Formats: sequence, structure tokens, C-alpha cells
Amino acid sequence: MAVWIQAQQLQGDALHQMQSLYGQHFPIEVRHYLSQWIESQLWDAIDLENPQEEFKAKRLLDSLIQELQNKAEHQVGEDGFLLKIKLGHYANQLKSTYDRCPLELVRCIKHILYTEQRLVREATNSNSPVGGMMDSMSQKYQQINQAFEELRLLTQDTENDLRKLQHNQEYFIIQYQESMRIQAQLASLATLPPADRQLREPALLSKKNTVEAWLTREANTLQKYRLDLAEKHQKTLQLLRKQQTIILDDELIQWKRRQQLAGNGGPPEGGLDILQSWCEKLAEMIWQNRQQIRRAEHLRQQLPIPGPIEELLNELNSTITDIISTLVTSTFIIEKQPPQVLKTQTKFAATVRLLVGGKLNVHMNPPQVKATIISEQQAKALLKNENTRNDSSGEILNNNCVMEYHQTTGTLSAHFRNMSLKRIKRSDRRGAESVTEEKFTILFESQFSVGSNELVFQVKTLSLPVVVIVHGSQDNNATATVLWDNAFAEPGRVPFLVPDKVLWPQLCEVINMKYKAEVQSNRGLSEENLVFLAQKAFSSSSNNPDDYRSMTMTWSQFNRESLPGRNFTFWQWFDGVLFAILGFVNKQQAQDMLMSKPNGTFLLRFSDSEIGGITIAWVAENPNKAGERMVWNLMPYTTKDFTIRSLADRISDLNHLLFLYPDRPKDEVFSKYYTPPLSKAVDGYVKPQIKQVVPEFATANPDPASGNPTYMDQGASPAPVSHPHTYGIYPAMGDSMLDADGDFDLDDTMDVARHVEELLRRPVESQWSGQQS
Repeated sequence: MAVWIQAQQLQGDALHQMQSLYGQHFPIEVRHYLSQWIESQLWDAIDLENPQEEFKAKRLLDSLIQELQNKAEHQVGEDGFLLKIKLGHYANQLKSTYDRCPLELVRCIKHILYTEQRLVREATNSNSPVGGMMDSMSQKYQQINQAFEELRLLTQDTENDLRKLQHNQEYFIIQYQESMRIQAQLASLATLPPADRQLREPALLSKKNTVEAWLTREANTLQKYRLDLAEKHQKTLQLLRKQQTIILDDELIQWKRRQQLAGNGGPPEGGLDILQSWCEKLAEMIWQNRQQIRRAEHLRQQLPIPGPIEELLNELNSTITDIISTLVTSTFIIEKQPPQVLKTQTKFAATVRLLVGGKLNVHMNPPQVKATIISEQQAKALLKNENTRNDSSGEILNNNCVMEYHQTTGTLSAHFRNMSLKRIKRSDRRGAESVTEEKFTILFESQFSVGSNELVFQVKTLSLPVVVIVHGSQDNNATATVLWDNAFAEPGRVPFLVPDKVLWPQLCEVINMKYKAEVQSNRGLSEENLVFLAQKAFSSSSNNPDDYRSMTMTWSQFNRESLPGRNFTFWQWFDGVLFAILGFVNKQQAQDMLMSKPNGTFLLRFSDSEIGGITIAWVAENPNKAGERMVWNLMPYTTKDFTIRSLADRISDLNHLLFLYPDRPKDEVFSKYYTPPLSKAVDGYVKPQIKQVVPEFATANPDPASGNPTYMDQGASPAPVSHPHTYGIYPAMGDSMLDADGDFDLDDTMDVARHVEELLRRPVESQWSGQQS
């Protein structure tokens, strides 16, 4: 069912939230009359942080305006006439608003669609209609919203009490002034004759006593009002702190944990819209109560009355300042983390966001954010509030950025688009620690004021740990460090401590998450797969899964010590398997990925048509048409093919294959799997060597020392790609080997890890190596 149809069935607060998404920036009528068109566009395909995507956004804006104009032209009748005028007006309005910034239109619509989908999802239960029973997450959200409603009522109550107090105090001051006037009149009687004084004095004394008695009673009443108000504020602040703890220490920390696991291939952490709306409500409530406490303090200073109220107000003011400080500093977060494996001299990006920036009007004087790379020791000192003397562990280019406010989404963020780590300063390593085990972090810091410079905040936030490398060959080991840290870091830890050993089932969860992400499949490793990995990790022959459940693996076993009889670690082996085979990618996807890469870039994927088969796709020039590039696909290899020559050796044979997708030199990845060169002639016999060749790309460069090569032909099917001037659209490709539905036909129980390792390094059969003529 279309999202808009479901959104129209929302009720209560959800309906109000949905309606609040619309306004002059995007009228709800446009959403209604173009709902089908809006939901059919690929808004997520546009990268909002890439200015080069602006032309795509402009094309969508033009299409949207054209759709509106078409809709307007088809309106007939009296009602249609009014709608025609209105839609035409909206078309002009949207063009005027977004013509110079079309990416903002995309940002706006993405925000609207995401929020509508969330509201519908929260209101929908699999067993009930919209607005029915809520799941546990929705119940938690409901509890948070109920607490906000309670806070709203408490704040409104104290506002009413404060106004009453102010009114009573103003009347008290008037009466006090009256008392002073009577005192002055009594004093002036001394100048009158005794007869006149005796005549007038009794009445003034009586009036004086009456007023003073009233003032005494009213002073006690005012003091009670002040104490009652202070107690109510104490209750409100307790609830505010409790609500803030739930949002910051539970919900926001969980979001950060999801972000951390996403770095290991876990599901996306999700948007920040809900969290921002909660934090903004907190900021609004806190600020309202802070202003009330300041007004109460002003009333006390205006009319000092002896008692405990001064101390209470000081305590309240201190508490509310602490609450708002915690909120502001905790909501300065990294929305988009920098890459955790960071290569020097390479451009990288990150996004920092202040969740309460819009509500506190921080954007009125946009703050600047600075990024610095610091070491693990410097991060520890920073969290201990020790003076680090602005130390850094390297130099980052383009490391300053001004926060920008996006009116349509209400977000205040700084987008670092072109940072580059120019140099890195490493610390002394401990024991067997390598450079790829040394952890750094990017420190983002800023300073800004709120409330007309009433409060000034210095905010800082640390990125997830990063490992700095200088060469692509270090990527494998650096990834292991990051994987272990993301998986096993405890909340609130000292930077960046992780356990040295973990249970094997815990590591299996991590490996399985990484595997599913790398091969782009929802199908994880089977129990048989995990047993095979355990056998590999522990040099065991047991096939019983229970034998491994209580076993532990240390970091050294994972990626410091080589496997028995091998020159690589367990992680290096596993990552090599994942990296070599891109996995579950169909022919069209492979083509799309390769066409943006240099000629000679290739990838390996599971065949669409051969069970257990592997094929190679690469991009190259069309030999029959100058200037045209195309993607070629080798006929799938089967297990039988690799009994003749291993996959790694076949890749080595094909000189036109240069870079494994996206940009790794092929020898860097596969050389450790190549078969060593054959020995020279013995007893007058020269051993033959089989090599693979693709006829269309035959550039044989036989090594004289390796004997006379025998070439095996391998069929390649081209997938031509045309590039029209306006639209980069690939024509449909016919493929007789695809299933009717274009789906994969892979055996569910195939042991991928075992299979790929065998394919990469399967030795040549003895009948070939031992053959003589």
C-alpha cells in the first residue's frame, strides 16, 4: 500500500506530527496530488553531500514542477478552476524556493518520506490495523511522549504559579508603599499644633497597624508561594533529568552502538529525526524552566524576604544549568563517522550534528567546528579533563568547517567533505603491537553561546577509533583491529580498551555479520560453515559444534599469530576469502559497478546460472569501436576447472586484469595464492605449463624460464554499454544463463568459505605436473 494512503489514516499525535512536516517549504497539497509520482522517484540515489549530484536534483525539481503543471492543466469545472490556480501557484513557489538549491528539495522530500514511513511503521502492527496495538518499541516511545506531556503540564502549572506570585508581590509592594506613605504622614504630624495632631493621629495609627498586619501576613504568604514554587520546580527538574537520562543514556547510546556495529557490516543505525525531536523538546522544557527560575530569582531580589528561598533558588539554578549543559554537550554527535581505516594523503569525509542547535537558535551565530587527530593516550587524558596543551598526533588538511542550518529539516550540522590526513605521528608501540594495531581518533570541537550569550559551551566529541595506514597492503590488518574494537568495546570504556580474548560464539556473530555485509546477502553462515571456521581457527578436526561453544579466541590468535603451517593469520585468511569474491552480485549490478572504474578493473562473483560457479567480469575498451567501453564476463568456472588450474593462477594469467574492484592491484591480493614457478629442465625434459588465455585479449608474454606454455581458451561474453548524451542508461542485456526471474540459483547449503579457499589455492593435479614426453 502506498505510504501516503497509510499516512492519511494516522490519528492523534502521529497525525499531528505528519501534518507538521508540511508548510510553505513543501505544501501538503503537492504531496497529496503527486503522491504516486513522489513515491516512485529514487530520492535515496542522490548523495546530498556531493555537489556534483546537483544536476540530478535539478532534473527532479524540473520534473516535479512539470508534473504539477500537468496536474493543474487537467483540472476542470468550478472546483477544478480553483485547484488549477492553486497548483500553478505551488509550481511557481517551489521553483522560486529550490531553483538555486535543488539538493535542498531532495533533502526535504527524503525527510518527509522517512518520517511518514516511521510514523506508519510505529502505528502499524502485523496483526492489527493502523492505529491499533503498538509493539514494544512503540510502547517505549509512548512512555517517553507521556513523560513529555507530564512535563508540559508541570511547566504550565509553575508558569501559572509564577504569574500569581508576581501579581501578589506587585500588590504587596503597592501596599508597602502605602505603609511608607502613612509613616510619612505620621512623621509630618509633629509640625502640627497638638490639638490637630491628636485629632488626626489615631486614624493614621489605626490605618498603619492594619496595613502592617496585612503586610506581615502577606509576607508569610509570599514566602510560602516561593517555597511551594521552588518545590514544584524541584519535582520538574527531577523528571527532566530522568527523561534526559532515558533519551541520552539509553536511546542515544543505543544509536551510537548501532552506528558502531554498522562499521562491522551491521544494519544501518537509522536516522536521527526521532532523537532530535526528543532532544528539542527537552531543550524547550529546560529553557522554559530555566527562565522561570531566573524570574523567581528576580522577584526575590526585588523583594527580599528572610528565609531559605535564596539557597533553594541557587540550587535550582545550578541544577538546571547542569541539565542543559549535559544536553548540549551530549547532543554534539558525529552523524557520519570518518573511515575507521584511514589512509594518509587520501580524501575523507565526516558529518557532525548538534541535535538541539535549531531549538536553541545556535544557528543565528553559526559556530565553527575543528577536527584534530589524537592518539589513544591523548584521548584518555582528554576524558580525564587533563590539559593536553592542544596536542595532536598529525595534521589534517581542510579541518575547519562552519555549521549550516537546514530550514526544511531543522538540522544544524557541519559537513567535512574534503579532509585529508597529511601526516601522522605514531607513539611508541607496546610489545608485539604493530602499526595497524595503533588506534587514533578524530576529535571534533566547537564553541558557541545560547540565550544572548547567557551560557557559553565548549563541546567536544570523539570519533570511533581509526587506524592509520600509508599503504593498501596494511588495510587487511587495520580492518581486523577495527572489527575487534567495534564488536567488543564496552560502553563508557577507557579509550580504547577491549578484551584480549572472547568466546568463540561471540566471534562467530561478528564474523557472520561481516560475511553477510561483504557478500551482500541476508543468508548467513551455516552451522557447518562455522564448524569449518572453528577447525581452521583452532587446528581441530572435531565436527561437533558443541566442542567449540566454550572455547575462547585471543586477539593474537585472531590476527597476530599465523595459522599452523601458513604464513597468514586466521583473519587474513578469512578476509582474503571475502575480499576475493564480491559474492552475490548479478550481471547488471557488476556492470554498473565496473563502468565507473578504470579499464582493467575486475571483480569475481557467484554465477547466476552455474551452481557453485564463479565468473570474472571486467571493464575494457571495445576492440571494434573506438572510444566505447564495455563490460566482459567470462564463462563461469566450475570446480572441475580448478582441478586443472587454480583460480588465483588463472587471474595471474590474464594480463588485462589489473585491479580487483574497487582499486586493489591484483598481485597484492592474489600473489600469496599463486603456484610457485616450475623448476627448470631435468634430464633433458622441459615440464609443460598450462596457462589460460582469452582470445580477444591474448597478449601472451611467456616466461622462457617457465617452459613452453600451453594455452586454454576461455569464452568471454561482452556486455556493451552505450552512453547517450543526456541520460546514462544501460540497455537491457540478454543472458540465456540467467534464471527466468533473474534470481540466483545457489545451493542453500553451499559451504562458501571452504569452497572459495579451495578455489583460490587448489594445486594442479599430479597428472599434469608429473607428465613427461
